[in-house]
Amino acid sequence: MDFIVHHLSFFVIQGDGADNAAKTFQHFQTLDQEGYADSELKAFLDGEFQRICKRKAERHPVTENAPTKIGRFIAEPGYELDSNPNYNLFQRLRDAGTNQEFHSYADELIRLYMDAAAVRGGALIVVKATPNRHTDEPLLFILKCDFEPKIARISDEKSLISHVEMAISARNMKSIQYPFMPEEGMLELWELKIHQASHARYFEDFLRFVSYEKAMPELMSEQMITMVHEYMDEKWQGQEGEEREQEAQRFEIWAASEKRELQESWTHEQVSAAAEQLVEQQPNLSVAFKLDGVSVKGPLAEFGRSIHFATYKGRYIALVEGDAFQFDRSVSPVELLQPPDLLEVLEQLGQPKKEQNSDEYPQAQLPQADDGLPY
Repeated sequence: MDFIVHHLSFFVIQGDGADNAAKTFQHFQTLDQEGYADSELKAFLDGEFQRICKRKAERHPVTENAPTKIGRFIAEPGYELDSNPNYNLFQRLRDAGTNQEFHSYADELIRLYMDAAAVRGGALIVVKATPNRHTDEPLLFILKCDFEPKIARISDEKSLISHVEMAISARNMKSIQYPFMPEEGMLELWELKIHQASHARYFEDFLRFVSYEKAMPELMSEQMITMVHEYMDEKWQGQEGEEREQEAQRFEIWAASEKRELQESWTHEQVSAAAEQLVEQQPNLSVAFKLDGVSVKGPLAEFGRSIHFATYKGRYIALVEGDAFQFDRSVSPVELLQPPDLLEVLEQLGQPKKEQNSDEYPQAQLPQADDGLPY
């Protein structure tokens, strides 16, 4: 994917600490197509545009802290895109026809950016570029490179090392791409893609009129609460009373807790039906749990198929079935096991654990002090 860069404005943000009032910015240069082609920035950025466009983003990420997100411009019902201030500024930058016009709108953008929380020093680069093989529509890129500390370069044979005060690199570069391109040549004018490689949310603070889809865990939690309310309505058929209030309160405490235990409220059929309903909407949902100190994670669609819960002799059991084991990392003795029949294992469950007899297992032979080795 080759890009034609039409305009590029380069700004430097200076100042340290959390106080944004102490930070300033300076416009260094705005380049046109010819100026960019002859500049050092071309080698620095050419590969980044393609990397940014091809970086994958999920509409419902698996975690709220996903570094790459798809944002959508907010508009009131009945209003179009041009009612959104963030969209209007981006569109003015895309429509700019001269360096002076592009610099003017880029200056407006960085002033808004400087109001975001905890802005760090570095370079902010605003670019209008067209992926010429796929579309004639220009894309807008906003790139933020933080200053790299303790950077040095080789100077000459006398001084050897020279310190570089304001070095930047593409590593951990934050970026905004507008419009979002879900497939090559397909542009979504309502959407943009942001990438923030750190925990800081500079771009989300900066783009105040952009919304983001909920992460998968939050989405599943909301849908589960809805299902619980439907279950309560069906169970109690409009009846009110202390018993119903207690059950509703128990479910509320359960849903709000970070560490939750098995509730033992629904039958296997009810749980399977709820899981199937969720998987139909979001096929990639997963289920993760701990049984004492053992962690298990798998697709929610496999609950009741290859992932099973049970009780035996007053203890919980998690069963995971499959055609083949696969082990990672270092080699362990478990990998040499010839598995016994499940019924044999069940006979051992719930019984007191006897101490291992070290004589039953082969011992690794370690070198002794008098074995002739040179150490």
